[in-house]
Amino acid sequence: MTSFGIVEALAAARRAEKEQALFYRAHAARAEDAGNTEAAEALSALHADEQHHLSRLSVRLVELGATLESLENVQVEAGPSDWRTAAGERERAEVERYEALLQLDLDYDTRRLIEEILEVERAHRDTLGGKHMPA
Repeated sequence: MTSFGIVEALAAARRAEKEQALFYRAHAARAEDAGNTEAAEALSALHADEQHHLSRLSVRLVELGATLESLENVQVEAGPSDWRTAAGERERAEVERYEALLQLDLDYDTRRLIEEILEVERAHRDTLGGKHMPA
């Protein structure tokens, strides 16, 4: 894959991270409104990790000379109040996305970033909890 294709794949991952962050933010707000502190904390932690992924992908794209797509119009509906089922499916899809990215001919820094994000996404998939990103 050409470097242009890699930039496109990273931009798609960035957009997906924005969607994921919005999904968790919406569910965290719902849990807070319902007084479900445990779920709100788990969802807020997941949201924080996804925001971190979004930021790191944004920085990497800029480092690669890409122009960042505006994500201000990205919207995600929270869906049913049973967030765990939907989150599990979404996290499995994220793991698959990053595993596919690792099949590309990535430069060292991009490969390292994708490997780090993939490790966190696997933890999300397995635990449906956050705070897995290093500072």
